[in-house]
Amino acid sequence: MKLYLSSSKLGNKTEALKKWITEHNNKICLIPNARDVYPDGERKTAKIYSDVQELTDLGFNVTILSLKEYFNKKEELVKVLKEFNAFYVIGGNAFALRQAMYLSGFDEYLKTIENDPNYLYAGYSAGICVLAKNMHGLDMCDDPNINPYGIKTIWEGLGYFDYIFLPHYKSAHKETKLIDKCVDYCDKNNLPYKTLHDGDVILSEINKGVGKDIKQI
Repeated sequence: MKLYLSSSKLGNKTEALKKWITEHNNKICLIPNARDVYPDGERKTAKIYSDVQELTDLGFNVTILSLKEYFNKKEELVKVLKEFNAFYVIGGNAFALRQAMYLSGFDEYLKTIENDPNYLYAGYSAGICVLAKNMHGLDMCDDPNINPYGIKTIWEGLGYFDYIFLPHYKSAHKETKLIDKCVDYCDKNNLPYKTLHDGDVILSEINKGVGKDIKQI
């Protein structure tokens, strides 16, 4: 599985996404559940649709899929996901997103396709933070106790990286000071991490269940 890992929004390597469309197809599934911690309303909807518009402008045909609709319906979710070979997981609260992945079985589905290079997992902020083996340290910027689905906090990430990603580092973003706290906490507790400035994108791939940096998709 190819990975397009951005600090904020689509970042500065969108040519890689255009190349993906050329070599595969333009269908992509947008996962918005990191935003489930925010109240429903026009503002929340507008921000999600701004992500849709960015993808559309690149040439993608976007389908929004809320994992909430498939909690405890894993087989139904798989049927829907099989229509796509590209996924875009947007930012918000990483702990809420991780819970939604667990309750729907999206995390299990990723395991079935992780070694297939004809699949793409793209995302930013919380959408890349969940890829770590362990999410300790992220609680300095995302509240782990906000549990919109009524289950206990899940600290284990998807397990593809031994370090956590810390997006919005030294950037013009409202959370950049919180990321500084994450860095300090990780340094004091010997937790491995990788910082990304807004605009930064890491192109990576899953190889035998482990994420590895590569130069191009």
